[in-house]
Amino acid sequence: MSEVKIYGLGGLGEIGKNMYCVEYEDEIIIIDCGVKFPETEMFGIDLVIPDVSYLVENQNKIKAMVLTHGHEDHIGAIPYVMKQIKTTIYGGRLTLGLVKAKLEEHRMHNDVKMEPISDESVLSFDHMSVSFFRTNHSIPDSFGIAIETPEGTVVHTGDFKFDLTPVGHPTDFAKIAELGQKGVLALLSDSTNSERPGFTMSERTVGESIAEVVGKAKGRIILATFASNVHRLQQVVDAAVIDNRKIAVIGRSMEKAFLIGQELGYIQVPEGVLIDIKTIDNYTDNQVLIICTGSQGEPMAALTRIASGSHRSVQIYPEDTVIISASPIPGNAVNVSRIIDKLYRAGANVVQSSVFDIHASGHGSSEELRLMLSFIQPKNFIPIHGEYRMLKRHGLLAEQVGVEPENIFIVDNGEVISCTREGARVTEKVQAGVVLIDGSGIGDVGNIVLRDRKHLAEDGLMVVVVSIDMKQFKLLTGPDIVSRGFVYVRGSESLIQEATVLVKQKLLETLDRKVREWSELKSQINQVLKPFIFEKTGRNPMILTIVMEV
Repeated sequence: MSEVKIYGLGGLGEIGKNMYCVEYEDEIIIIDCGVKFPETEMFGIDLVIPDVSYLVENQNKIKAMVLTHGHEDHIGAIPYVMKQIKTTIYGGRLTLGLVKAKLEEHRMHNDVKMEPISDESVLSFDHMSVSFFRTNHSIPDSFGIAIETPEGTVVHTGDFKFDLTPVGHPTDFAKIAELGQKGVLALLSDSTNSERPGFTMSERTVGESIAEVVGKAKGRIILATFASNVHRLQQVVDAAVIDNRKIAVIGRSMEKAFLIGQELGYIQVPEGVLIDIKTIDNYTDNQVLIICTGSQGEPMAALTRIASGSHRSVQIYPEDTVIISASPIPGNAVNVSRIIDKLYRAGANVVQSSVFDIHASGHGSSEELRLMLSFIQPKNFIPIHGEYRMLKRHGLLAEQVGVEPENIFIVDNGEVISCTREGARVTEKVQAGVVLIDGSGIGDVGNIVLRDRKHLAEDGLMVVVVSIDMKQFKLLTGPDIVSRGFVYVRGSESLIQEATVLVKQKLLETLDRKVREWSELKSQINQVLKPFIFEKTGRNPMILTIVMEV
C-alpha cells in the first residue's frame, strides 16, 4: 500500500521561505516557493531560498507548482528555483502577474509555463487531483488548496483570516465545510498569529481609519505600506479621492504593484488622480498624498531615504503626516523605530498602527484557527508557516478542538510525514537546507564564507607581506603589516612595530632551518602573531599572510 508523503522544504520553524510538497508514488505537487529575508548575522546576503536538491533529483515526479497567493514569502524564490527544476506554475491572475514581473527581471518569462486558476479549477493527474477554495488575506486572489489522493484529501489553507466584512472576495466557507464533511486526511494550516487571542481586525476597519486620518491631515500625506497589499492600496486611493488629493507613487515594487493591479482591475484610480512624483510641487500640500515603500525600515526603500533627507524628489516638511500602515515583521522593529525617530526629527507627524487602527494583519488569530480546524476536522494536523513556538501553540489549539495529540505533527523542514487511512507517522528526512543569494550568485556563499565575513566584521583583518629568496633562504623585504578594520595604524605605531619585530625574528629562525614550504612559513607567522595580538588587544583579527618568492 502506498503512502501520501507530506514535507516542507521551507516555512517550518521560521517565518518565510514557504515551500511544501505532497508526494504519492511517482507524483509530486509543490505548494508555493517563497524567500526569507536574511538574519542579521548573514553579512552581505540579499535573500534566503529553499534548498531544492531533493526536487532536482526527483524532477521526473514533479507534476505542478501551485501558488496560494502573491506575497514574497510564497513566490519570491521562483526565479531561482525554476532555473533548477521544470514544471507548470498555477495561480490566481494577480499572483501570476507578480510572478511574471519577477521572471521578466530575470529574463526567464519565456522559459516558464504559467496557467491561471480560479476557485472552480481542477488539475487532474494520474493519482492526484488539485482543487482550490477562496480565502481572505491581505492580497487578492488568495486560495486554499485541496489535493485528492487515493488515501484521502490533503488541505493546505494558504495564508488566511476569516474577515466577515472583507475588501474583495469573501472566504468560501461552504466549500471549506464541504471538504470537512467529506473527510480530510491531513490539514496544513497557517500558524503566524496562533499566539494572538481572539479574531483579527477586519480590513474594512482599516480603510475607515485611514479615511479618518487622511481627512484630518492639514499638509501632505506620505503613506507607507506593503506593495503587495492591494486591498489596502485601493482603500488609500478611495480616501485620497474623497479628500480631493492627487496620488504620487514611489518605490519600484510599489510602482509595479500599481501597474499590475490596474491592468488586472484590482486597483481602480479615477482619471487625473495619479500624478508623477516630480510634479508634486505644482500642488498645494493639502492636495498631495504620496504612497511609498519602506514600512519595514528597509535601508534602500523610499521612506528610509525620505526620512534621511536623501530622496531626490521628496523631503519632509513640518506639516507632513506620515502614516505607517504595517506592523514590523519579526526582526525589523529596530529599523522601523529608527525611521520613526528620523521622521519626528524632521518635523513630521507620524501615525502608527500601534496607536491607530491603520493596519490589520492578513493572518487569522487563535479563534479563526480554531474555526478552520472545526470546519475541516482533519484526521492529522500539521501546523505550518511559523516559528517553532507558533507551531507548538497551533498544535495546542488543535488539541482543544478535538484532534488527537498523537495525530498532531510539529516537524522541521525536510521531515516527511507518511499518511494512510490507517494512520500517520514521521518516516524519513529529505534534504531541506537553505541557499543564500548574494547579488547574482546562487548558493556560492556558504557557512565558511559567512563565518569569514562574521570574523572580519567583528575583529578586522591584518595582512603580513614578506618577500623571500628561497634559494638563499634570505628575507629580502618586510615583513610589512597592514591593518584593515582592526586598528588605526597611525594611532597604534608601537603595536605594529612590536608585531613586525616579532614576525621578523620568527621568519629568520624558520629560514635558518631551511624551510621551503609556504604553508609552514605562513603557519609560523600565525603562531607567533595571533597570541601576541590577542594578549595586547583582546581581539582576534583574521591574519592573511602573503609570501612573495624571488
